[in-house]
Amino acid sequence: MSGNEVIAHAAIAAGCRFFAGYPITPSSEVAHVMAEELPKVNGCFIQMEDEIASMGAVIGASLAGAKAMTATSGPGFSLKQENLGFACMAEVPCVVVNVMRGGPSTGLPTLPSQGDVMQARWGTHGDHPIIALYPADLTEMYQQTVRAFNLAEQYRTPVILLSDELIGHMSERVEFPDSVETLKRHKPDIPPDEYLPYDVSGALVPPMANFFEGYRYHVTGLTHDETGFPSENANIAEAQLRRLMLKISASEEDILEWEEDGLEDADIAIFAYGAGARSVRSAMLRLREQGVRVGMFRPVTIWPFPDEALRAAAARVRVLFVVEMNMGQMVREIERVVRDTPIVGIHRASGQPIDPDEIVSTAHHWLEHGDTLQPHTEVFQMSV
Repeated sequence: MSGNEVIAHAAIAAGCRFFAGYPITPSSEVAHVMAEELPKVNGCFIQMEDEIASMGAVIGASLAGAKAMTATSGPGFSLKQENLGFACMAEVPCVVVNVMRGGPSTGLPTLPSQGDVMQARWGTHGDHPIIALYPADLTEMYQQTVRAFNLAEQYRTPVILLSDELIGHMSERVEFPDSVETLKRHKPDIPPDEYLPYDVSGALVPPMANFFEGYRYHVTGLTHDETGFPSENANIAEAQLRRLMLKISASEEDILEWEEDGLEDADIAIFAYGAGARSVRSAMLRLREQGVRVGMFRPVTIWPFPDEALRAAAARVRVLFVVEMNMGQMVREIERVVRDTPIVGIHRASGQPIDPDEIVSTAHHWLEHGDTLQPHTEVFQMSV
């Protein structure tokens, strides 16, 4: 099964019953499978007129009580940003899949990239938290798709599930579990006339009533008070934004997931994520066979960023390589976190995956000439 097909099947297993989208390479297979499978479970699939409307429909379906998802790629992800910001402010749970391709603009529609990782964090305007997950294989894709829906419901927030053309279109054997653990929406236990949709007196994440179940309340993208109606009160605005940030940051122990492989005795650590981690794993095997002690740090949750875990891992090695299919995005975040370990970036933005040979040769180059390289040196690997 392909990665995009896995996402669709996992979403349905997680309880997704609404999908709105617009075809775009290389994510379209997600919509194809959802169109076939959702009616079988009394779900609803709708192809909207564009990506803006798709995101709006997903928000509306979630407010009405459905677990809802959309899927897109770079240009469509850009179009979703305004409504994605609305979902952050209104605290509407949903899942947004972005199968990345080369950019900017229409870029390289059928080739892979990791150029949207910063857009996943900062695509919409204003201060807001976000959760973004990025699996590296198809079994993990199934698990993290289910987890994306659970996190969305638990924290009343949009969750971004990142993929790329390589993972979306490659095929692997995947064994679906007999059942998955799904999280139901935390609803209010008070009468409708007493319900305040953004009352956080008891928790950072307020209970969420579904429309059409007797509860009526105001939803807006404006700064609002506990009633949901707009407010320009400075204290209310500050408190609301701080709470939005805190509901995610205070729960990082539950949200963050990462993998450390071979770092116990490593001299070289390699930071990689998504499809790039697959090249790194192959390079690691070759380097270990050649006597080079190398390990990998791979974030599964890329937002929030695993600051403390990466800082601890980097402190145990002589150098940290950063492998990305872009011109250097996460390397800037790593420079913020890792202060005392040299950082070498290996980047490619040609639409082609980073070859394990490039990683192997860079490792040997550093071992031979590392003392002459300055910290935070970037090695741009380009192809003609």
